[in-house]
Amino acid sequence: MEDLSHTPAEQWTESMVSTWLRSIRVKENYIEKLHEEEVDGQILLNINEDFLKKVTGMKSGYAHLIITKRDELVTSSQKAQTLPDNNHERMVQSNDQEKASAAVDLPPSSPQRKALNPDSVCVPKTKRDCKPRPFGKRGVDCTYVKHSVLQPESGVIDLITPCREYKAFTIAAALDCQRLQAKLAKEVFKFATGCINMRSNGTIYFGVMDGKDNSGYVHGEIIGFPIQQKNIYADVLNLIERCFSDSDIEVVQQCIRPPEFILVIDPNYTSTEAHYVVEVDIVPSVSVVKNKVFSVKLPNFKEKKNKTEFEKETIFRRIGSKTEPVTDLNAFYEGVQSRNAQREEKEKAHSYTSPDLCQDLGRKLIMLLTGGKKMMEMDKWYILVTNKFSREDLNCIDFLLNMKIFGVFDFDPDSKVSGLCHEYGKHHTMNLHFMQNYKIPSGMSVGEFEKHLHLFEQTSWIFCNGRSDFKGNEPPCDENTWSKTRRTFLKDCVSLICKDILPKGTFLVIFLLTSPVETPLLNTFYEFFTDMEGHEDIICISESEENFRKWQSFALGSCSVETVNNSSVVGMKMSHINATLQRVQVTTTHAAKRLPVYIKGECCLETREEENMCSLEILGTNQCEDTNPEFIKLEKENIERQFYLGGKVTWMNFWLAEKGYAEDVIKRDAYHEVINLLKDSLKWSLDQMPINCINIYHHPGSGGSTVARQVIWNHRKEQRCAVVKPSYSVDDVSKHAVNLREYEEKDPLKCLPVILLVEDCDKEYLDDLKNELEVAVYTKKIAHGTPCFILLSCMRSYTPEEACKVSSLQNVSVTHKLSSEEKRHFAGKRQKLVQQYQAEFILTFILMSEEFEHKIIAQYVRKFVGHLLKDIDHASVVTQLIRYVALLNTYVQNSFISQSHCEALLALTFHMDRFRQHAFEGSLSEQAKLVFIHLRDERTHIKSIRIIHPLVAKEILHQLLGHKQQQSDLALDLLNNDVLFEHRFGREDYMMFLRALLMRRSRISKGDDSDSFFSPLIEHVREHETPEKAITLLAEAYKRFNKDALFAQQLARLGYRHERFEEAEHWADIAVKKQPKNSYILDTKGQVYRRWFTMKCKALDKIEKTPENTADAIGMAVKAIECFQACEEAAVADVESMNNSGFFATVEVCCSLLKLISSLRIFSNKTNGRTECLKYLLTDHVPKEIQKPWEDFHYKLKNLHATMRKALEWISEDLSYFQTDLNTDEESSESCELTINHPKRWLETKSSVYGKFFIDASFSNMPSQWKSNLANLSPFTKRMIIYRLGGGNITTVFSMLDKKDKDLGKILEDIISLYPKNPMVAKMGQVDLVNYIASHIALSVASSQSPRLAAFSGLQRLSRLFPQEKCLSGALFLCILLFWPEEHDTDDVKEDKYETVLSAIESLQKTYWNKMKDIPHRRRRIYTHFFLGNGVGYEKFVHKSEIETISKLTSVSEKRLKWFRGELWKTAEIADVLRRVTGWTENGTVYLEGPKKQKFPVHALYVHSVPYGNENVTFYLGFTFRGPVAYNITVRK
Repeated sequence: MEDLSHTPAEQWTESMVSTWLRSIRVKENYIEKLHEEEVDGQILLNINEDFLKKVTGMKSGYAHLIITKRDELVTSSQKAQTLPDNNHERMVQSNDQEKASAAVDLPPSSPQRKALNPDSVCVPKTKRDCKPRPFGKRGVDCTYVKHSVLQPESGVIDLITPCREYKAFTIAAALDCQRLQAKLAKEVFKFATGCINMRSNGTIYFGVMDGKDNSGYVHGEIIGFPIQQKNIYADVLNLIERCFSDSDIEVVQQCIRPPEFILVIDPNYTSTEAHYVVEVDIVPSVSVVKNKVFSVKLPNFKEKKNKTEFEKETIFRRIGSKTEPVTDLNAFYEGVQSRNAQREEKEKAHSYTSPDLCQDLGRKLIMLLTGGKKMMEMDKWYILVTNKFSREDLNCIDFLLNMKIFGVFDFDPDSKVSGLCHEYGKHHTMNLHFMQNYKIPSGMSVGEFEKHLHLFEQTSWIFCNGRSDFKGNEPPCDENTWSKTRRTFLKDCVSLICKDILPKGTFLVIFLLTSPVETPLLNTFYEFFTDMEGHEDIICISESEENFRKWQSFALGSCSVETVNNSSVVGMKMSHINATLQRVQVTTTHAAKRLPVYIKGECCLETREEENMCSLEILGTNQCEDTNPEFIKLEKENIERQFYLGGKVTWMNFWLAEKGYAEDVIKRDAYHEVINLLKDSLKWSLDQMPINCINIYHHPGSGGSTVARQVIWNHRKEQRCAVVKPSYSVDDVSKHAVNLREYEEKDPLKCLPVILLVEDCDKEYLDDLKNELEVAVYTKKIAHGTPCFILLSCMRSYTPEEACKVSSLQNVSVTHKLSSEEKRHFAGKRQKLVQQYQAEFILTFILMSEEFEHKIIAQYVRKFVGHLLKDIDHASVVTQLIRYVALLNTYVQNSFISQSHCEALLALTFHMDRFRQHAFEGSLSEQAKLVFIHLRDERTHIKSIRIIHPLVAKEILHQLLGHKQQQSDLALDLLNNDVLFEHRFGREDYMMFLRALLMRRSRISKGDDSDSFFSPLIEHVREHETPEKAITLLAEAYKRFNKDALFAQQLARLGYRHERFEEAEHWADIAVKKQPKNSYILDTKGQVYRRWFTMKCKALDKIEKTPENTADAIGMAVKAIECFQACEEAAVADVESMNNSGFFATVEVCCSLLKLISSLRIFSNKTNGRTECLKYLLTDHVPKEIQKPWEDFHYKLKNLHATMRKALEWISEDLSYFQTDLNTDEESSESCELTINHPKRWLETKSSVYGKFFIDASFSNMPSQWKSNLANLSPFTKRMIIYRLGGGNITTVFSMLDKKDKDLGKILEDIISLYPKNPMVAKMGQVDLVNYIASHIALSVASSQSPRLAAFSGLQRLSRLFPQEKCLSGALFLCILLFWPEEHDTDDVKEDKYETVLSAIESLQKTYWNKMKDIPHRRRRIYTHFFLGNGVGYEKFVHKSEIETISKLTSVSEKRLKWFRGELWKTAEIADVLRRVTGWTENGTVYLEGPKKQKFPVHALYVHSVPYGNENVTFYLGFTFRGPVAYNITVRK
């Protein structure tokens, strides 16, 4: 530590200021901020409270403390210049310098003189009083805290109470052995002789300041000094023989006790060496010293002679607090008898002690653990700090097993082998850690860290002093080594828990002292005390008084005797603690949950096994049955009221109703619908899927979640039921669900189905979970037709009826509309509730019973809110809090604000944390109490609040703001609220909601009432306020969220939406600079220029266009194309997603640009304008009129044709691989600007536009002309006509078959006529070859008797022209179709064909996997173009459109369900059309029967349809761009 005492404050450095701030106990985060602001001594002397609050966000209390202490520092410095400081608040310096040099006769240059001043504290401090070690007790269980103060030195009191004398000894302790022993013996023997002669007990202390020389120390202040060898001090008593007469030696040896070494703990940890106070007790028992007077020859080391000499014999006595020689020997001898008598009398009196009054420790224990309540809180976390347990105590830990223990700080290295960890682990799952594990790695958030260590899910067991059974390098160590190597880990660990993970008031720290206390455990108290900012939530339990005393003496260094004693339970046996606490725990016994089993019995689910399945909230058949009857009596009304106020239904609600403690929860009609669907899903049949989904779509607040939970509550005794916790990955949930299904079952193939409730998750998560479970079922080889898992999904939707119509086989809707039966139930229930509660306490139920009918409810809510807010104080902080919560609840689904955030905003401080909830609720206004509902996180138990219903939130927002404040102002105020933004606890949730408020778009697929381009709040602000306010709000969010590129992107979008293109360009540039490889941001920048270009085109439409006035618009279009091309590159390089918007946008801009160019007079005149335009775009020719104005764009414009072609070809290939129709009811990417709903139709249209533009002018509008001049057309013109007709790529050719156009055959014939008559010698390019063959295959489907149809064998020969390398995927696909063997082929021909097909498949799959990247299969489903039919040649291919025509499927969801379940393949019509092929399965892979030389693997489109064993199978074949796929795999009988 810097020596601040010798440096004027104005000369202090930043680090010296930080040191001073730590000494006055300022929080570390404030210290760091001041250090960052370079606050040195000069600045410290000139700052004020406002500066501190503004710069660091410091609370008023700390700011006031710093300024007050700073002023005291200045005042004390000024006084020090004129007179010595005799106060208790002194600057601590070295002591005892003169006395040591005098006693040992040190020369002025002695090296010992230079090594004085071992401890130096630099600032005024108020010292705490400290109790001394109990007289006569060994010091092993006692410690002192450095700078605490003992009572003053004392003389003879009552002979039994010891006299006390203090010696600093800090300098003498550094002397060599001979000098040190001489000094120590002199002080001990002199004091001892004085005490013995007075017949009084006494203790002399070394390492405690006497403060007689104005050295700056407080009298009695504990300093201590390092001791290398304790035996040097113990051996001092050997000098008794040389200092006392022979007759006295034995007596004196009995009176002077061996020295005690009391450890001195430094809370600030400024020294690496252990310091001690040495104490020597004097006990002159009358039976030993009776009738004697003792003299002593004191030793003195003479430097000149370099030896110890002895002074003349002297008789000493205690006079007051001093030891002085006896002057009147006669009188002193005469008083011997009297002193003997007094001593004898006092010894007798002292031997009789009355018993202590019995304290009610049981009640005290209950009060401390329950916070004054009658039951222990269910949502309170406990942190245990403990050491070694005895075997007897380990038998009495049931109370610990029933507690929600967050973590255990265990100082027993053998705990895992034979201690508490071992015993606790028999009942609970634990995560074993060391203190150093509690350091958040760089780049990891607190939430991610919690998941990483599985905090809140399983007890975290922290081994604080090594672990004996651990194979790694974590051995236990002694106290000194621990302080040097592990104390910093402890500090970081405790700080992280208290400052970032558990908010104050949500946890209780219990020091359970079961064996002698050592320093590391005491340091743990100090760290918790410091980081929890007080003792309110720390309690100590100790059966042993000795153990407690050591802990107490340390704790007294930080808090008062009363505080320590009031929060400690001492002398209570562990068995008594166990029995007492179990009485007030919510669960009366540590009973395991019970689960139903396949054979209709039950099994016990051990708690540790349940904790291993931490992603599931498992529902037992005996759920809630072990609830303490006292808890039911106390809480049942509150539980019911919370539900009807708008809280989520709990298992306790159902259990109370089931047992008759409360009214039944109403069953909506939807409940019975779900039950019926569930019955069908649970039946065994060959058609049954192993995993079924039942979706409950519900209006917000209509009781959908209640319906879902009612269903699984009432099925918990027949099936295994669980709720999926939303924060876990699909992998974890799938693994745990499988474990739950198979738990305690003999045969994994014979298990009860598991019903999994999945609430408010997106469709992607649900599909991924379903897929993972399918894989698991397949791996387990469970028999077909066995129902294994039912996913009961509960999702919000503003159109639940529409969702239900889409697939009535899977979906159920819950709406606000009540049936006549439901109305009757709700009316009856409402009558009862109105008698029981005031209307405002059951508002949500009333809204439900009124069916949320818009006009009635709007009027009711308006009236309710108006009445509620009638006398509200608009200026109060609580009202501001209501505004903030109302804003979030109005615009962000399921949003809330943590109670910890609210307390920070309300600036609440709690002197007694156990009354925290009462204090918080008491701080709320009456209005807030009525509109806020208190929530509790199921995982962390951290509390939060929201408004009882979104409709109420919306109305409160409207009425509270009125005309005085707009929503943008409130949002800006919320955004800039430093208290909420900087608050540590619940920060991730708060930041997520705040981001969502400003960023998250509405999505119907996510349960919103509409789709939006911006967040609903931003939409409201830009439409109902002004665009400028929306821009200001997002710009502030950009700064607030560390200049996040995504907010810059939003600002760019907002800018171009309101035609503020310069601003939009500015923000787009910023976003791209921050994330140059983000394809979505590059797309946004392209959209800025595209919109800008469109705006300029509209302006040009009003005037005559010239090369000069169009140059600016063309420049914009070129910039847009460049951005979209950069977007394309980034999208292709991104392995985790595929953003194809750049390709679509490139084509769109090119089309618009061609339209602009062709509209110029030079290119639009009737004589040769069109020809001139094409000549400019396709050759090196540049018309004179545009040469100069467009000089910067000629190269780009001449590449427009190639740019469009490449983009169209890429889109075509992508669409040929993957399904597009299945995305129409899914959410499109939130990051895309351009949404293409029907990409195949779009491709047809744009291909046609592309072809139409580049066709020679004379044929553009009169197709008959090109037919008559076919021989004169150039290949390029023919190709453009083919594009115009829809034959430009393989995707548009095959998608023509979906349209069922009656002229389709004629169109395809026209396309074919444009190709060379003898394609074998025409040297067509690969793309033309692909399109030519594809057109013939399409024509065979549209018009199988067409005269234009080439011979099938001719197409086979033509396909041989495809190159061996760099073969297009379309060419490979066609090879598979053309060379698929036929029944009449000879074996050799078949073998050759199979070889060709397998070679094509191998190449095709490489391209497929490049396209797939790392994207889940669910998001890029392979598209099947054709199926294998019963015919030959062309007729062996059946296009997918024919299958859909036969099956008469309508909606996308119905198609998907029928295809997926395999129902489609069982119809006779399908069997007539398609051909089943034979094969076999081997190790889960399907093989086609046919080729002899090598195996032919076929990808099974639905993995669960593959038999588990090695079976002979039949299946239908589909043809995709991945290769052939197997449908409807059936085992051959």
